[in-house]
Amino acid sequence: MRDQQITSILKQMTLEEKIAQLLQLATPFFKGSKSQGEITGPMAEMGVSEENIRNTGSVLGASGAKEVMNIQQAHLKDSRLGIPLLMMADIVHGFKTIFPVPLAIGCSWDLELAEKSAEIAAHEASVSGVHVTFAPMVDLVRDPRWGRVMESTGEDPYLNSEFARAFVRGFQGKDLTKDKTRVAACVKHFAAYGAVEGGRDYNTVNMSERQMYESYLPAYKAALDEGCEMVMTAFNTVDGIPATANKKLMRDLLRDEWGFNGILISDWGAVKEMIPHGVAEDSAEAALKAIQAGLDIEMMTTCYVDHLRQLIDAGEVNESILDEAVVRILRLKQKLGLFEDPFRGADIDLEKEIILSENHRQAARELATKSCVLLKNDGVLPLNKGLKVALIGPFAQNRDILGPWSWLGSKEEAVQLYDGILKKVDSSHLLVSNGCDIETSSPKQYEEALKIAENSDVIVLALGEHSGMSGEACSRADIRLPQAQLDLIEKLKQAQKPIVTVLFNGRPLDLHGVIEHSDAVLEAWYPGTEGGAAIADLLFGDANPSGKLTMSFPYSVGQIPVYYNCFNTGRPPAEAKDHYFSKYLDIPNEPLLPFGYGLSYTSFSYNNAKISGTPMTHDQLLEVSIEVTNNGKMAGEEIVQLYVRDIAGEVVRPLKELKAFKKILLQPGETKKVTFTLSEKQLRYYHSNMEFTSDAGSFEAYVGSNSHEVFALPFQLVK
Repeated sequence: MRDQQITSILKQMTLEEKIAQLLQLATPFFKGSKSQGEITGPMAEMGVSEENIRNTGSVLGASGAKEVMNIQQAHLKDSRLGIPLLMMADIVHGFKTIFPVPLAIGCSWDLELAEKSAEIAAHEASVSGVHVTFAPMVDLVRDPRWGRVMESTGEDPYLNSEFARAFVRGFQGKDLTKDKTRVAACVKHFAAYGAVEGGRDYNTVNMSERQMYESYLPAYKAALDEGCEMVMTAFNTVDGIPATANKKLMRDLLRDEWGFNGILISDWGAVKEMIPHGVAEDSAEAALKAIQAGLDIEMMTTCYVDHLRQLIDAGEVNESILDEAVVRILRLKQKLGLFEDPFRGADIDLEKEIILSENHRQAARELATKSCVLLKNDGVLPLNKGLKVALIGPFAQNRDILGPWSWLGSKEEAVQLYDGILKKVDSSHLLVSNGCDIETSSPKQYEEALKIAENSDVIVLALGEHSGMSGEACSRADIRLPQAQLDLIEKLKQAQKPIVTVLFNGRPLDLHGVIEHSDAVLEAWYPGTEGGAAIADLLFGDANPSGKLTMSFPYSVGQIPVYYNCFNTGRPPAEAKDHYFSKYLDIPNEPLLPFGYGLSYTSFSYNNAKISGTPMTHDQLLEVSIEVTNNGKMAGEEIVQLYVRDIAGEVVRPLKELKAFKKILLQPGETKKVTFTLSEKQLRYYHSNMEFTSDAGSFEAYVGSNSHEVFALPFQLVK
């Protein structure tokens, strides 16, 4: 019956109606929108006709039950066949209740909470009328200069894949047709967008096919295996061809090899960008290449509606290719139940009850707490609540803590750090000064900050990047804190008081000028709506830090890209006997802080690391175990990590690869044995002929608290 409905609709559609289903326009184009008619700049230059708007298949950026229902109602009134619109939006790390940015969520290593955050975002979005979210973003990233690192969960393909699955489960649930509190997910950006050269957004990507399959594709595949309904193309080139026009990537890999039959959508304007890329002379050629590559929906350019008719009439495009795209779009509308209920889930009254509810805020606070990473602590933290605190810095009383891609998040609803600390200490014990602005300062600001620092017991220094310094088109060549903030630290050292630095930022930073002058450093990222409350819980010991880095912090920008799962060289430092080995003359090879690193208020010891004695075979699994003890006086969570190295592969293998992890809670003095099971399947990789298999021979398993501090356990794979 479902297929018959789609077939019936398709047969009734004119060619123009089919083509218009492939067009996505922003909200101001539509009747009933709050911003109707506010079409300026590039949107005004698009030259979209009333007929195209009337037949368009999807809307970008509509939200709020009332607006969505008004748009849908006006559209259906004008639509000849009554085909409803798909409402799509960027719900990346929360709708109105904003969770930490995805890079921070990754540092929680908590898949259950990540899934919960997506479920809550979906619930708030769906009750506001949104059908599709452009998330999760699963691009693997190794370059913190790139502004969009904050949207990813880090530098490891296995961990990114696990988070991709969790986010898709959270957004979509088990049955999109029955569960109207969920939204369809769109994994992005396909493919390898995180590998842009120089960390510069929209830039070239150039890598081997084997590297792409091994490192960059797994997380997209994991999202699709979890049932993700849509895929968004990347802005970048892949092997010299923009992703949006890349037939090998889209049809051969995505459609044929992986069997994906969902919707493929471009990113904003990417179809027409083939012209400046240099693979299309004009919009007609851009349309031809996009449809041939398998692109279903064109976002915010009109190459399809302007030229597909002529391309079909000229025989350059077979109408059956167009029909395939239309069917995929109609099927998602059908799966969402829009033909029966075009207002799916939108509820003006329920919006007020659901959005920013206390339960949602509490979940945001919990995830923010677990996403913060303690980078340094010389015995200063946690703070005694009787201390006199000088809260200083541009983020002391700053609600710009939601981060990029928080869209409908309200800064006014965000808990700033000052408010969080005020819940922990008497107001007479809390002194506050901004000390400097984020990028500028004055002698008066420094003088005022130093004065309150001298009258305090401890300085809590709130520093970081404003939200416009991270995100799309926000690459930075210098990833240190702005000089005004570094100078503030220098000035405050004169007070000779302990300094606890809290960082608000969207990327790993070069921490020189910060970490050596601070007695403790807490990486809070952009922590979301409940950020100040969560940080205060950590600062005063009402919660114990448990986050661990999922992206290495460089010693210097000159090391970038620097990542834990790198290859060895033929002249590694460990084997150096003279001057001629792989090194920098002025800095270490290693990052300042490695992947998997993070401190706690308690201390954990690892003992009795063991691996089962028999060789591994295709059928024989190995067990890796270790005992972890909480040696401190406070309960704490520890993330135990398992890595593997293939000592000699058919091609060079990474020095370490994360294969599994477990988060455990230990009471003071408690010991737990953590056991991992390792199989031959986990040792497979892409060989030079692109065969995905394993090699017999020697391996090492590593188990420990981060990628640097591990116990090595040798084993053999026998075939």
